[in-house]
Amino acid sequence: MPTRLRPAPALFRGLDQRVARPQPKRADPIYATPDHARWRAEVVRRSGGQCQAPGCGRTGIRLFADHIVELRDGGAPFDPANGQALCGACHSRKTAAARAARQRG
Repeated sequence: MPTRLRPAPALFRGLDQRVARPQPKRADPIYATPDHARWRAEVVRRSGGQCQAPGCGRTGIRLFADHIVELRDGGAPFDPANGQALCGACHSRKTAAARAARQRG
C-alpha cells in the first residue's frame, strides 16, 4: 500500500482585522483654515458649477476644489491658479493617479 502524504502545517495565519486595524484617516489641518475655505469658494465659483476635468463637464452636482499640483508634490495651497473644480468621480480618479505616480517615484 502506498504511503499517504500529510499536509504540512500552516506557517502563517491570516491577519485578524479585529486586532490589526488600519490607522484612521487624518485630514491635513490646512483644510480647516479660513484661507482654504476662501480658496475653495473661489475655485468652485470660477468653475461656474461645472466639472473642469477634460471631457467631463458635469453640472448640478457636488464639486470638489482640487489642487492641480497636489500639496504633497509642492503645489501652492491657496493660489486659485492651482485649483480646479472636479466632480467626485473625476476627483477620485485624479487623486488615485497622483498617488500611483508618487509611489512609482
